[in-house]
Amino acid sequence: MPIKNSARPADVRVFAQKARPPTAAARTKGELPMEVILKEDVVNLGHRGEVVKVAEGYGRNFLLPRKLAMQANAANKAVVEQMKVSAARRFATEKAQAEEVAVKLTPVALSFTRKSGEAGHLFGSVTSADIATALEAKGFEIDRRKIQLEEPLKTVGDFSVAIRLYREVTAQIKVTVAAEATEEVAVEAPEAEVTAEAPAEAAAVAEPAAE
Repeated sequence: MPIKNSARPADVRVFAQKARPPTAAARTKGELPMEVILKEDVVNLGHRGEVVKVAEGYGRNFLLPRKLAMQANAANKAVVEQMKVSAARRFATEKAQAEEVAVKLTPVALSFTRKSGEAGHLFGSVTSADIATALEAKGFEIDRRKIQLEEPLKTVGDFSVAIRLYREVTAQIKVTVAAEATEEVAVEAPEAEVTAEAPAEAAAVAEPAAE
């Protein structure tokens, strides 16, 4: 009679139990809860800096070795509280600075010209990088990733573009895209000048022959 190998299914079940937060059913089987402080966001468990309770096996065999959490002892809790206070102060300072920039950006208006075809569709486009460059020329250093354009501007017109400066802080600026003027008149002018100069050059060549 062939011997059934039951080790593999058991191993799979153990690994699966370690790879996800324990359920209420698991805790009823005798696993003692363990408090840990998350060092990173963990799906279905919590966010960085939070103190959570997990099964001891899950904590010691998965979270701690992978440096996703640390033990929630008194010393580590004190460190986390200090980090939270520092983070709150930094957040308040950075938010206030972003709000000041938002006030200065509100009256800003940018203008771009592009070649366009029928119905005002541009042959090119105005991108977030273009807007960031134009803002830099006005004294604003804005990361182009903060400029909220779902897609580049591809038609002439006036647009309101959002700039997310910080969490809960967004500024709106006006962006105008105009059609580029044609150059037909500018091209014809040099040809007229050449025609006007042609008789003078012919006369200058003819004078030595008369001598």
